[in-house]
Amino acid sequence: MKVIAINGSPRKNRNTATLLQKALEGAKSVGVDTEINHLYDLNFKGCTSCFACKRKNSSHIGHCVMKDDLTSVLEKIVECDVLLLGTPIYFANTTGAMQSFLERLLFPGHNYECPGMTTDLYQSLFPGKVSSGFIYTMNAPKNIQTLHIPEEFMKFYNYDFLFQIHKQLCGKILNGPSEFLLSQDTYQFDDYSQYKASRFDEKHKDQVKREQYPIDCQKAFDMGARLAGAFLK
Repeated sequence: MKVIAINGSPRKNRNTATLLQKALEGAKSVGVDTEINHLYDLNFKGCTSCFACKRKNSSHIGHCVMKDDLTSVLEKIVECDVLLLGTPIYFANTTGAMQSFLERLLFPGHNYECPGMTTDLYQSLFPGKVSSGFIYTMNAPKNIQTLHIPEEFMKFYNYDFLFQIHKQLCGKILNGPSEFLLSQDTYQFDDYSQYKASRFDEKHKDQVKREQYPIDCQKAFDMGARLAGAFLK
C-alpha cells in the first residue's frame, strides 16, 4: 500500500509542509509506505487543452500525455491508495503550482461522454481508485473581526465553495472518498515588525501558533492514519 503527499507550497518546512508530514506520520503509524513530492521542485505546466486524454480509440484515455517533471508523479498517483494534497491559500485560491497540478491530475479523468439513462450519472475516466485528503493553510483567522473586516466582505471570497468543489472533484474523479482539513490564522513571518502588516497582531498569531497549530497537526496525523487505515480493514 502506498500513500503519496503533494506539497503545493513553495516552502518545505513551514505550515503546509509540516501538516503534510504529520499526515504522512499518521499513515506510517498504520504500517504503510509514504512519500512526499514538492511541486516547486518540478518543472511543469498546467493543462494545455490538447484533449489527447479524450481522443477516441486512444491508449491515453484518462491520462495526461504531456511529458515533463510531473509525468512520473501522475503515474505513481494512479498506482497509489491515498493521495494527500497540501496548499496555502494565496489570494483567495490555491497556489498556482497546485492549480496546475490539479488540472493535469483531474481533467483527464473528467468524462465528456453523455451517460444516458443510467443509474450512475457520472463515470470517471481515471484508471485508479484513490482516497484523498486536502490540507489548506491560510492567514485569515476563523474570527474575521480580528482583521477589522466586515463579514460580508469575507463571504465574497466564498472559501467554503473552493474547499467543497475540490472535495467533490477529487471524490468523483479519483473514485474514492475525499475530505479536507483547514488550518487558519497561520503564522506568516519570523518577525512581523519587518513587514507592512499592521492588520495582524503578532501576539495573537503567536498564541494561535502555540495553542491551535499543534491541534491542527494532530488532526492532520489523524487524517493520514484514518485514510490509510481504511484500506487495511
